[in-house]
Amino acid sequence: MQTRVAVMSIIVENPETIGTLNALLHEYGEYIIGRMGIPYKTRNINIISILKTETIIIMNIFLGQLKNMDLMHLRLMKFMMLHYQKKN
Repeated sequence: MQTRVAVMSIIVENPETIGTLNALLHEYGEYIIGRMGIPYKTRNINIISILKTETIIIMNIFLGQLKNMDLMHLRLMKFMMLHYQKKN
């Protein structure tokens, strides 16, 4: 099955939810290529950017779990999928 490359940005407004989000990201750690977290203290938010590669099925499961975490102040701000195909 083909994999996709995804760039995801998440803005977390409630610091109490970061532990739950980190646990989920750890669960999908084998699919994460890179991750960068930036605390924006003047606005009291955290911005997390994630670069992932996985099948579309795994990606949808991850997004479903992210959506169902019941984190009222977690917003998936941008999700972009790129189809990567190695040239011969």
